[in-house]
Amino acid sequence: MLGARSSAPSRRRTAGVLTALCTLVAAGGAAAQAATPPIAAAATTGPHRVLFDNSKAETAGNADWIIGTSQPDPLGQNPSPATEKDWTGALSSWGVALQKTGNYALKTLPSGSSITYGTSSATDLKNFDTFVLPEPNVLLSAAEKTAVMQFVKNGGGLFLISDHTGSDRNNDGADAVKVINDLMSNNGVDSTDPFGFSVDALNIGTDDPRAIGDAADPVLNGSFGKVTGSIIRNGTTVTLKPADNPAAKGLVYRTGSSGTTGAFFATSTFGSGRVAFWGDSSPIDDGTGQSGNTLYDGWNDPAGTDAALALNATEWLSGAPGGTGGDPTGCTSAQLLANPGFESGSSGWTATSGIINTSAGEPARTGAYKAWLGGKGTAHTDTLAQTVTIPAGCTASLVFQLHIDTAETSSTAYDTLKVQVVDAGGAVLATPTTYSNLNAASGYAQRTVDLSGYAGQTVTLRFTATEGSKLQTSFVIDDTALTVG
Repeated sequence: MLGARSSAPSRRRTAGVLTALCTLVAAGGAAAQAATPPIAAAATTGPHRVLFDNSKAETAGNADWIIGTSQPDPLGQNPSPATEKDWTGALSSWGVALQKTGNYALKTLPSGSSITYGTSSATDLKNFDTFVLPEPNVLLSAAEKTAVMQFVKNGGGLFLISDHTGSDRNNDGADAVKVINDLMSNNGVDSTDPFGFSVDALNIGTDDPRAIGDAADPVLNGSFGKVTGSIIRNGTTVTLKPADNPAAKGLVYRTGSSGTTGAFFATSTFGSGRVAFWGDSSPIDDGTGQSGNTLYDGWNDPAGTDAALALNATEWLSGAPGGTGGDPTGCTSAQLLANPGFESGSSGWTATSGIINTSAGEPARTGAYKAWLGGKGTAHTDTLAQTVTIPAGCTASLVFQLHIDTAETSSTAYDTLKVQVVDAGGAVLATPTTYSNLNAASGYAQRTVDLSGYAGQTVTLRFTATEGSKLQTSFVIDDTALTVG
């Protein structure tokens, strides 16, 4: 949308530059006490907490996608499982393998329950690092979809496991393909392809997909072993859409496929969280479960390394190595920015007056508020800043959504937005990236800035928008996050 900011009454403000910095994370700081950040989804120094869903008909028909019949706590069946048969369910091999490391705390969301985020329930997503949806067969309600998306956006890990199209095990009209696509395209948080992929409506009979050659990928090379491939025994794939989310990545591909099509196992990020997708439930089936079910041991099928793939992905989604006694760096995964989506107004931020607003002249990407820098069409500067402490030993990424529109027609960068790192004295330590009127485009685009070099330091992250004296350029920011892990 193109429009000069000065035409909107809600955009009244005085031009100026940042004169004070806010303190967010310093222990005991007044600003930290006043800030109202979202619920932290994955900030624990204890065992990595994993919730397996059983509220969406995961045991309908021959399916038995549970880690144990004792729910919500599988330890009620056997508190010290030694083999997968010590717990009953086709996912018991998965659960027992995690339990035996001593680094995971596992629970099941029982049948008849609802998925929630931010309630007092013991199985609320806020109490977990990773949520596993193993071939869901019931559409999530509007409230449940909001809960899942907010959980991921605020730092949680989401493991989506599909099956082939037509695998409607409870005959309610919704199979896993439909359920997962509905979650991603029809929710109250972000329905614009948030993960950068969509599930294909396919029924691929038998194939042994191979993994890409990436020795640095943590899912393919986690502490549970090296992944060389997987199996499809009636499953599907996803189509990747990197233009919607550049973090989307195919790790295991259907035979003959590569690039954006035919990805059988894929990963992505959303906000501060992580997402993994698997196109078939056969690889997680350990062949044993409740009486009367016909099951198949894909977990140990020699045509794939399915156990390593499931366990490494859980490890990655949970934010720290699961088989080595915790993160060797000592870093706890977290999202550090206060009020990252600006829904509490200017709380947590120091900004030029009026730029955090609900003006319809430039709509927010999600929610009601966003930060609108520039758009005045006169020579001036707007700033938006927050001070953070990045823990030592952590990697750190600043992620934000940016929309740029402009009235400029020249090939010259007249108006700019700089992403800056500033020290306590106000000196600019670095300007990792700069955008300008030349980057104008419709819609929002996710931007990522690596800040790992500032681990162990307290710095101010600052957006500085500078306009020339004539035509307007608007730099609109929403859905920010500073993720460490």
